Parts: sequence; structure tokens; C-alpha cells
Amino acid sequence: MQNNNEHHIIVLDGDNLTCEQLYQIGYDIKTRIQLSEEAKERVVEARKIVDDIISTDQVKYGINTGFGSFATTVIAKQDIEDLQKNLIRSHSAGVGEYLSLERSKMLLALRINVLAKGFSGIRLDTVEKLVKAFNAGCISAVPCKGSVGASGDLAPLAHMALGMMGEGLMYNPSTKTYEDAAKVLKEHGLEPIQVQAKEGLALINGTQFICALGTEALVRSVNATRVADIVGAMTLEALRGTFKAFDARIHAARRHTGQVKVAGRMRSLLFSEKTVGNEKKFEISEISGSHLNCSRVQDAYTLRCIPQVHGIVNDTVEFCKNIMENELNAATDNPMVFSNKKGSQVPNSHHIHLDDENSRSELHLTTSLENDEQIVSGGNFHGEYPAKAMDFLAIGITELANISERRIARLIDGNLSGLPAFLVKDGGLNSGFMIAHCTASALTSENKVLVHPSSNDTLSTSAAKEDHVSMGPFASLKCLDVVKNVEYVLAIELMCACQGVDLLRPLKTTPILEKVYQLVRSVVPKYEKDRFLSPDIENICQLIKSGKLWETVKDDLETYMH
Repeated sequence: MQNNNEHHIIVLDGDNLTCEQLYQIGYDIKTRIQLSEEAKERVVEARKIVDDIISTDQVKYGINTGFGSFATTVIAKQDIEDLQKNLIRSHSAGVGEYLSLERSKMLLALRINVLAKGFSGIRLDTVEKLVKAFNAGCISAVPCKGSVGASGDLAPLAHMALGMMGEGLMYNPSTKTYEDAAKVLKEHGLEPIQVQAKEGLALINGTQFICALGTEALVRSVNATRVADIVGAMTLEALRGTFKAFDARIHAARRHTGQVKVAGRMRSLLFSEKTVGNEKKFEISEISGSHLNCSRVQDAYTLRCIPQVHGIVNDTVEFCKNIMENELNAATDNPMVFSNKKGSQVPNSHHIHLDDENSRSELHLTTSLENDEQIVSGGNFHGEYPAKAMDFLAIGITELANISERRIARLIDGNLSGLPAFLVKDGGLNSGFMIAHCTASALTSENKVLVHPSSNDTLSTSAAKEDHVSMGPFASLKCLDVVKNVEYVLAIELMCACQGVDLLRPLKTTPILEKVYQLVRSVVPKYEKDRFLSPDIENICQLIKSGKLWETVKDDLETYMH
């Protein structure tokens, strides 16, 4: 990435796009994209193969045949362009609300990244028109629903291509509304794409809808895992819990990466560092010091087992992120176009290692390139990989809400917390955080329904040609709902935990958590008597979503953990 005229340029080469970069592409209005020179060369080489097939009257699926169950229908040369246009028009059958502009930008940029790999057979001119439209902020309207996630995200990607053809609706950055696509393109000096052989299929085959939404879910989940540790530490202080359960030896003995990482964060949050002479010493907070000799032996699981519960969520997020980043840079076309030019795409053969219970063996695979086949049909468009990752992510990340809601319940219960009931003085006259907890409970319960896997379902489509589908788009859509609910629940817990710390004043927590407390109090005042609570929850949730909460403590945490 480089800076150019105050724009942040992200180069798409089909191989190196990260989740964080794709999220930035969608949400940073200053970000622009461009193709790498190597990608341009690959696109040109692949297109030569398609042009050769047309000029020599060969019959190849997706180039001069019908699609799906019409795969055996040969299309006359003079009708090939209409074939590709009709494919996009007929497949633009999505329904429901449009994707947000940010998510539509991610969808378009991700499809461009896949085209940059050079397996699609699309013309370079077409790809460059997509790039110009993106950089001008002219983005097609894409309905949320209508894809089953195999043969790719056909409907949403077709809508994306339809606008670029000058049909349907497109976002006009000048008016900030959706208008006739042809009008928007003309107003911004952009030419509509004129799809030729193979190009309609090249624009709509793939898992980019699942992955665009899934990427946002992952980036927000990474942030949520970090925030959950901060919030949990604040609650532990407010409830006057013990730090002993985070002893490094306990977690090293169990070996799990996420658990060890979370325990390390908890120690860093609950101990302050001081330099005495030439030695560094760690001190507990005034709150912790006030109850060192209390009779309590162990805390409840929601406090004591934070590393174990938050830890597996961290590991789950990391696992899903690895799958997703591979998919962001994967060729998901069908048929695929393979160039013989050395170094342009993939080697003629490669080795993979297979594991079974008896032995480790090496299998040598040769591709069909050795038989000079350069147009090969397969199933890379199938969305099972990202679909399963999104279902797994939803199951994992929802646990942060499950445990957070139980910590909120402890904070507001005077019998468990030793604090005023519902964290407010003059209880009865004031209800305090009673219904804030109900909101957290409602969101947590909603998640328990949303985490039912959608990828366990399948329906046969396209006259049984596409007889097993991933249902990945809904997996991503509902995963985003789960993540949003988790963010709200964590915001409510943080609001309650800061109030608990207020009720323990003049005692202070650790310097790092005092920074968190001050940040929260910069947007939400101390709760003295009943007031309108929804804005408080929204303000704290925005602190979480924006990343400000993590940024406030990140440097201190990294220093302490090293």
C-alpha cells in the first residue's frame, strides 16, 4: 500500500489481499485500488486462449454454450455477446434490501482481485473499467438475498455486473442515491462494459458475496475478542475478583494458544508496571489490594475461566480467518482458463501431503495442462469452505456474549456483587441497569437461534445440475448479526463495569484500565439517577466498533506482555 495524492492505494494482484485490507477498501473513503502489472499480464495471456477458441470455432462450456442444464446447447458465433449479456440479465434476480455501499465496494474489489489471478479469461479492458468505476465511487446496487452459494454467488455478482453494463441501478456519489446506472456512468465519464465471450460468466462465478460479508464479520470479530478481554478485566475489578487464576503456569500447562494469549492479556490488564532502581516490578491495583485478605477462595467461572472461554474464541477466529484469507485470493471461476506461459499461473504439477492414521504419503498430481487442455470445468465456485467458516465463526464468537451476559448478571445482583442492587443508589426510586441487562439477555438469546448452521442445509437448483449448494450467503449475513449483538452485549457489560468501579471509589483500578474508564466516561457520564440509556449503549458500542478502545490500551498491553 502506498500514499498517492492523499489516497491510500491498495494494489490487487490476486494473491496477497488480507481481510484488513478488504475491510479498509470498503470503509475508508480515501482508499483506491489498482491492478499490479503482473496481474495485467496474466489477464491478457488468459484472454488470448479464449480468443483463440472463438476464432477456431472450438466448442467450450461457458464460452459458446449455454449454462447449467443448457451446457450442451451450442451458441452461434454471432450470438455469443447476447449470450453473455443475457446471462447477467437473467441472473440478476436478487431480492431484499441493497447491500450497504461499503459492503458493495468490498464485493466489487474482491471480484476484481479474483479476476486479477488470470484464470477467468476476461479482457483486461473490462477489468480496468471495473477498477475505474470503483475508484470513482460508482457502485452497482446489489440486493442482499438470492444466492445459495453455488454455483457461486450468482445473483449478487450478476447485479454488480448489471450496473456496470449500464443497466439496473448504481450508486451516484454526487447525489448519494441510487439512480439509473447508464446515467451514473455517463455523468462520471465512465464507459459501460461490453461483455464478450466468457466475460459474463467470468463476472459472476465465485464466492465473493460470502467472502465480502464474511471478511467484515471476521475483522469485527478480531476486535471483539480483544475488547472482551478488556471488558472482562474491568468487570473482575468491579466484582473484586482475584487475579490468581491467570497465573501463567496454569495456562502453559494446558498448551492452547488462545488461552495462553488471553491469560497474558488479563495479567497485563490487572497488573501495573513500575521501575524500581534497575528492576521492573508489577503491582496490583488499589481495588485488588483492598480485598487481598478476604475469605473468598475462588471466583465464579465467568471470571475465573475467562482465558479458557475467550481463548477458544480467539483460536476459532484465527482458524476462520486463515480459511477466509485463502478464499479471498482463490480462483473461483468455472470453467477455468490455464495459460501455458511459464510462471503466469500455476506449475504443471505439484505435490501435496496426505495424512491418514497409518502413514504419511506423498501424492504426485499432474494437471490437465500436460494434455494441452487449457479450458477446464470444475467446482471452485462452491462456497462450502467460506460457508462452514462463517457458521463456525458465529458459533465461536457468540460465546463472548454468553459469558458477558452472565457477568452483567453478577454485576447488577447485589447479593453476588456486594455493590448496590442494579448498580444505582436509591434503588426502587431508580431502576439502574435492570433493563440494560434484559437487552443483553435478549441479544444473547437471539444469537442462540442465529448460530444454527445454514451450511448444513442444501437444496437442488438448476434442474438438478447444481444439486448440492452451500447456503453460504446466509451464513455470512447471520454471522454479521451475531457479531453486532456481541458488540452490544460487550458495550452493556463495559457500561456496568465502569459503574461498578465508580461505586468503589476512591479506590482506583490499574493505570491501563483507568485509561479505559476515562475513555468510556468521555462519552457516557457516571450514572447518578435513572436516565435514557439507549444512547449510552450506542456510544460505548461505537467506541468498541471504531477500534478506539483497543487502540487506547494496545501499546501498554504489548509492552507488558513482552
